[in-house]
Amino acid sequence: TETPSHVLSGHRGWVLCVEWEARERKLASGGHDGQVRIWDPKNGKVIGDAMKGHTKWITSLAWEPIHINAANPRVASSSKDGTIRVWSMTNRRTEYTLGGHTASVNLVRWGGAIPSGVLYTASSDRTVRIWEAAKGRCLHILKDHAHWVTTLTLNTDFVLRTGPYDHTGKQPSSDEEAQAWALERYRKLASQHSELMISGSDDHTLFLWNLFASGSSDDTSAETSAGGTKPKPLMRLTGHQRQISHVVFSPDGTLAASASWDSSVRLWNGRTGKRVLCHNREENDIDHSNFHDNRFIATMRGHVGAVYRLTWSADSRMLVSASKDSTVKIWDLKTYKLKMDLPGHTDEVYCVDFVADKIVSGGRDKTLKIWKN
Repeated sequence: TETPSHVLSGHRGWVLCVEWEARERKLASGGHDGQVRIWDPKNGKVIGDAMKGHTKWITSLAWEPIHINAANPRVASSSKDGTIRVWSMTNRRTEYTLGGHTASVNLVRWGGAIPSGVLYTASSDRTVRIWEAAKGRCLHILKDHAHWVTTLTLNTDFVLRTGPYDHTGKQPSSDEEAQAWALERYRKLASQHSELMISGSDDHTLFLWNLFASGSSDDTSAETSAGGTKPKPLMRLTGHQRQISHVVFSPDGTLAASASWDSSVRLWNGRTGKRVLCHNREENDIDHSNFHDNRFIATMRGHVGAVYRLTWSADSRMLVSASKDSTVKIWDLKTYKLKMDLPGHTDEVYCVDFVADKIVSGGRDKTLKIWKN
């Protein structure tokens, strides 16, 4: 067993989401009480008052990327009330509110495709909206899904979440150095394919988007496309038989995995057009009959209930899934078969995360399990 270093008490209801700032200086949490709280992880104490403004519960949180704002990143919250709020950390007040969605906003992501940052929001009004993060101007409304949009992922998610840190564990000595390191890591990934997004919906499909095809150039690329032609998805990813519960890009951005209520996990080519050969395997090791326009790679079956959540290892070599069937499964990406079953939960497993060499899972049985390699 592991003992908690701190217990963070303050929310007056269920805690629905938590998000680390990429340099681990702060932790944000969002509750069923509609409040966002900021915590100091060193002492477990809340920083300032709760941030109030949403009229319904918080669905997700996203920190501003370190390569855009290393000194005092802002945090964005999405809510069941149909709005997104961007909060300043200097006074813990709402900097601006994004309205326009006509139903619950299920997810917010803060990307870096333009210098001022981009907010991506997925909603039960069947749309994904793309916002310029400096002032909150709407750049695109994507209306391609036929049902609630419940999940989305960016190919840059991992580098945005980890900011200046790589596997070496080097510590930046200043905000400027942290910003420079984070920018270098971001550009390395985004320069190969710009910032790609995949959205997933209860309509059983996913869409792959490249909304900033010219890469991280400047704000004008987004502006012209906003005022000009409606952006088209690069691909529609079909095959799941029921709602999509989660989609997530691999840390290196080459693959994407989707989980569905149809009990399967599907693996997709995370890039456009070019076939991905998984981890330098030979061309003839792959069953090409499954490829459709080089998008689809494999279906991984083994769960006997809805698959709720997925997580990747940092080296993109392992994928882990959590399911309604009370199991956590590790998948082998060389064979696309089950590598290991992690039984132990006695009821549905709602969440799973990979932390260094440990897998952490939690579920309906009210227990958190830590699996060590």
